[in-house]
Amino acid sequence: MAESRKNGIRPLVIKVGGSLAETGRLGGTLAMLSAAQIPIVIVPGGGPFAEAVRSLQREIRFNDVVAHRLAMLAMEQMAEWIVSERFGLKVARSIDEISDCIMDGQIPVWAPLRMIGDDETISANWSVTSDSLSVRLAELLGARLILLKSVDVADDLSAEDLARQGVVDGFFPEIVARAGVSWSIFGPAGDAALAAILAGEGAD
Repeated sequence: MAESRKNGIRPLVIKVGGSLAETGRLGGTLAMLSAAQIPIVIVPGGGPFAEAVRSLQREIRFNDVVAHRLAMLAMEQMAEWIVSERFGLKVARSIDEISDCIMDGQIPVWAPLRMIGDDETISANWSVTSDSLSVRLAELLGARLILLKSVDVADDLSAEDLARQGVVDGFFPEIVARAGVSWSIFGPAGDAALAAILAGEGAD
């Protein structure tokens, strides 16, 4: 078992939506995350790399199982880019690597393919995006999940409501119900609350 699990350290899983890059919020968000005073794991969205997979699927017609794996590789491409942008971040591909990063005082940025590429609890199609994959990681770590989005949403919306509105993917309600993961969503208006959590206020 990884050292951080032995010591009872459960990092906060933070999914950073790919849309933040498009809205110009990604740089500021990464700066905030880099200053976290609590253990965190960053889950990158696929962003433009995932959009490229969608476009290629239409052009050369590969099936959704292949697209699912390529979309995870898109997340890994985003992970590499994120790590290049901020000092103290490191790509992590397993629970052990996540634990080692945290014990070394670094922030792991999750690259999911090796860890859950063949996970049979996850649908291998476009109903699953980095939203649901971040739930799966939080489930495996026994952790809380925060999803960072480029839009603000009402606090009282259910997972089903959010899926219907396209804020999260279609598989998200099913996987959070099954996993029992505690989750919340922060848009631009939630930066102050997020900063407080990252400072160790109300993180549990």
